[in-house]
Amino acid sequence: MASITSHSPQETFQLGQRLAAGLRPGDVLALEGDLGAGKTQFTKGLAAGLGVEADVTSPTFTLVHEYPGGRLPLFHIDLYRLEDAEEVLGIGLDDYLDGDGVTVIEWADKFAALMPPGVRWIRFRVGEGDDREIAL
Repeated sequence: MASITSHSPQETFQLGQRLAAGLRPGDVLALEGDLGAGKTQFTKGLAAGLGVEADVTSPTFTLVHEYPGGRLPLFHIDLYRLEDAEEVLGIGLDDYLDGDGVTVIEWADKFAALMPPGVRWIRFRVGEGDDREIAL
């Protein structure tokens, strides 16, 4: 697993933007890390790299945001507020995982057993100041 140090929110955004170039339909990215660690900033860059023009925000309260219109649709899921596997499955997780776009799941580590084979784990750790350690 490669580790990258991001020194600013812009660098975290750019990392997501670069990673988007190699994504294919059906790819699932499982993000884990503390609040404020850069998961949503990374996802904003990923969306930009896919050509999504919408304003990407955290789906903490809505649970799922769908962003069509890019090279691939982006499905952005946040599991932070969910308590059990039944709730996760109730939002239609399987439909997104089997979809034709890229699925990004924040707080995926809460429900690691529900992640599909081949999921790409990305771990975010807060460093000093704006520094973030991002393990791909």
